[in-house]
Amino acid sequence: MEGKNSQLQQRKDDALPRGTGNLCQWYVDQAENATLRDVEGNSWIDFAGGIAVLNTGHRHPRIVQAIADQLAKFTHTAFQVTPYESYVALAERINQRVPIAGKAKTAFFTTGAEAVENAVKVARAATRRHGIITFGNAFHGRTFMTMAMTGKVAPYKRDFGPMPASVFHARYPNTVTGISVEDAIASLHDLFSHDIAPQDVAAIVLEPVQGEGGFHIAPAEFLTQLRALANEHGILLIADEVQSGFARTGKLFAMEHYSVQPDLITMAKSLAGGMPLSAVSGRADIMDAPGPGGLGGTYAGNPLSIAAAHAVLDVIDEEQLCQRASELGATL
Repeated sequence: MEGKNSQLQQRKDDALPRGTGNLCQWYVDQAENATLRDVEGNSWIDFAGGIAVLNTGHRHPRIVQAIADQLAKFTHTAFQVTPYESYVALAERINQRVPIAGKAKTAFFTTGAEAVENAVKVARAATRRHGIITFGNAFHGRTFMTMAMTGKVAPYKRDFGPMPASVFHARYPNTVTGISVEDAIASLHDLFSHDIAPQDVAAIVLEPVQGEGGFHIAPAEFLTQLRALANEHGILLIADEVQSGFARTGKLFAMEHYSVQPDLITMAKSLAGGMPLSAVSGRADIMDAPGPGGLGGTYAGNPLSIAAAHAVLDVIDEEQLCQRASELGATL
């Protein structure tokens, strides 16, 4: 007799487009901490974590309780219509933690791609410039702007036609492929010579740890030179920490491993322990550049997700997950 997993796979192939590919051919029924159980009762160790979303594990009791408590109050109002204190309080907590020089401000959104797009909006509004520089092998999202910013054609850009303009790719240091820090910085100067004047560049966006084209850690010297180059030309530096944030590297944010501070930081994934929530944090003067109504979204900062994020920060601190990540990383 055909198993439940096979039956579900056939139903999936019949009902969903092939673009929604799956890594696994089995279907989850329950999850607890690092263990998944499928519809046939098999148990699996989860090394994917919902694509870096579950740094606090599946169904952490504190997070489940926080969502349940909020569920008893209200599930949605749209913050732009009827605001709520929990949103403000979470922004205050994150403002205190982000490695940003001076006073910080934070706005919440729903997905990582939304956060990156809004960081671009903020940067363009603040600088009155249009150019965005990202890096080869970067991944920034699946919307058209973030596809353009992503430095990998297959499977993200292939078949989808022209990408938005004013996005340029430099080289990212990579010891495996022999790209040195000097090569990467030289590629930026090449862009300034061949493609876009530095005074037209709003922001340079990078992942301190690339996570899609292989796991590549930005050398400290690269970030130091990048910060100096950005300062020289009045360019904002944006750290995309959608994947590297929330204790994954042994610090709450990967940028805390460096002496360099970005102007803006994007975050999502493990911010809310499995609930859809993202954020952009940055220097207050930069974050204030867009006018009222320029930032937002119907579900941006959903109260259930906000409640979960408060619990995530509590769990990371109380269970010392940054230290745990460092210890497990050293062991591995």
